[in-house]
Amino acid sequence: MAEITPFTTVIKALLDDNHPFPPRYLDQFSDIDPDHLRDLKEVWPDISLTRKQRLLEDLEDLIEKDTLLSFKDLAISLLKDPDAEIRTLAIRLLWECDDVNLVPILLDILNSDPSSSTSAAAANALGFFIYLGELEEIPHQIHKNVEEVLLDAARSSQDSIVRRRAIEALGASSRPEVPDLIESAYNSSDPLWIASSLFAMGRSSDQVWERKIIARFHHKDDAVRLEAIQASGELSLEAARSPLLRLLEDEDEDNDIRRAILWSLSQIGGEDVREKLEEILKTTPDSEEEDFLEEALENIDLTNEMASFKLLDLNGGHALTDGLDLED
Repeated sequence: MAEITPFTTVIKALLDDNHPFPPRYLDQFSDIDPDHLRDLKEVWPDISLTRKQRLLEDLEDLIEKDTLLSFKDLAISLLKDPDAEIRTLAIRLLWECDDVNLVPILLDILNSDPSSSTSAAAANALGFFIYLGELEEIPHQIHKNVEEVLLDAARSSQDSIVRRRAIEALGASSRPEVPDLIESAYNSSDPLWIASSLFAMGRSSDQVWERKIIARFHHKDDAVRLEAIQASGELSLEAARSPLLRLLEDEDEDNDIRRAILWSLSQIGGEDVREKLEEILKTTPDSEEEDFLEEALENIDLTNEMASFKLLDLNGGHALTDGLDLED
């Protein structure tokens, strides 16, 4: 059994700017003990700003790799930090936190934080509650309140980044006003607005956006192309399969876009996709890409399995025998 490092040692390391903060201490901030959090808050003003920001960035990277970790208590304690970047990073640590007690806090930040980047982060975090509301997993009134505030921000906020994040957050909403907001952003000449519209489309669970998404696969702006590719995967657009496979042949694709193509293909599925990814896996000299491709292949299996279940449902449980004369 591994020996647990005393939290006093963790704090001492945070205060020591002469040495890098040891990554092995990061998981001590997950589900942090209340006494440890109190001790951390006492010394927080003495820790260098750069060290604090880097700590939260590292925690964000960690939670993306291990979703069983939770930095909720630490993040909530930092939502009123004097530094806007700390507040923003703290909100990002609340990624997919479903505690409805956070809603009024995030709404207040969206409406009143002096930093547009922090307000935008709050709008982004509220998007998860839109999604939960559509699934009827949070009270209807909370869901409605979040929608109203985000709609107001999308229409009238003085900060462009806040309006864009509000539209992105509303992507999952079934409110009738939302498609027009997405359409308006899509028709903008500004790539940032187009990218936001595509992000919202990907959240919408609505394949009505299919043609518009695929049309942006070859946009001159990489951020737009990336969002379009990711949206096609989120919506499992079968019409995007062939265009994405063709994009894979383009050697000029940067690594982020290439990975987005591979992952979106894994979300769409199909035997031709599996064959292509297996072919790439056999020839790649990159160990990181090898790991990524193995994850994508696992995801294809899940995608194909789900498609089979859907087919069974559509055919009343007789996907393999439907249309056959079993008496012959």
